[in-house]
Amino acid sequence: MRTGIFLSYAGGFKEAAEQVVQLEKIGVDIALVAEAYSFDAISQLGYLAAKTSTIELGTGVVPIYVRTPTLLAMTAAGLDYVSDGRFRLGIGTSGPQVMEGFHGVPFDAPMGRTREIVDICRQVWRREKVAYDGKHYQIPLPADRGTGLGKSLRLINHPVREDIPINIAALGPKNVELTAEIANGWQPIFFYPERSDDVWGDSLRAGYAKRDPALGPLDIMVSASLAIGDDVEDRLAWAKPQLALYIGGMGAKGQNFYHKLATRYGFGEVADQIQDLFLAGKKEEAIAAVPDDLVRNVSLVGPRGYVKERLAAYKEAGVTTMLVHPLALDGAEAHRFTEELIALTSDL
Repeated sequence: MRTGIFLSYAGGFKEAAEQVVQLEKIGVDIALVAEAYSFDAISQLGYLAAKTSTIELGTGVVPIYVRTPTLLAMTAAGLDYVSDGRFRLGIGTSGPQVMEGFHGVPFDAPMGRTREIVDICRQVWRREKVAYDGKHYQIPLPADRGTGLGKSLRLINHPVREDIPINIAALGPKNVELTAEIANGWQPIFFYPERSDDVWGDSLRAGYAKRDPALGPLDIMVSASLAIGDDVEDRLAWAKPQLALYIGGMGAKGQNFYHKLATRYGFGEVADQIQDLFLAGKKEEAIAAVPDDLVRNVSLVGPRGYVKERLAAYKEAGVTTMLVHPLALDGAEAHRFTEELIALTSDL
């Protein structure tokens, strides 16, 4: 099992970058930079590429709606170049709240757009003349939709790799099936190992049945909060604000992917309560309503032996890369937690 660090889109990035430099030295395999309505992930990954030399770098994730498919491909090729072939492109849909509320673009056809974007990116990286006649993207633009002067072009530069890995963040059954079919990696959030097959197993198997063997195995890249020690039980509470925000506030009623996931895990009643409280502006009460049992099962928080057992459960569920958010008092403690995680995963 590989280990990785997930950098937050909030807080001081330069300080976090220095942490990545230190984590690279102890053997962390990958660092991902998130992008929401925050600083963009791309400029920060360029900074990380210059500061590091071996650790894999990736977006975790960038939304598909705000960059053209060819710009995504160009950006990925550029980051792969400046990092000497260490980049992974992580993409996702985000949600209508951010896409329409912050970017002012329609949230539509997430699956269709994702499939076409992956096709176009791979065409660009192979340095083919880009020609794509999809339902959502037509390149070159048809004459009746523009000046008629567009022509098929290929990327000027020669990419370091023509098969840059693509991760897709997906939660819904059909999106997960698509991911298992076409992507190099899958990034689910709030992954509950013991209930993952009930929620996603059929979708993964359906996608695998259509998967091109040349893609190789799907890298299942799961993020979890991390705290290791005999006195870290209180850190479970530190993970609750994120769960409350996502379950309660990331979307409206009936349009919240994370609320639906909590419901599929068997926490439907409490998910409704969290959402009602959050949307009513009672954020502290929403946070308090997040059950310890949910937090404990989607996190790595507890004594060393317990965390080792949880890692074994993740591995049994098919997880191949463990991405962590240390729930630490300071950088030194975060470093220690991550170092212990590496030692524990080396035995798996």
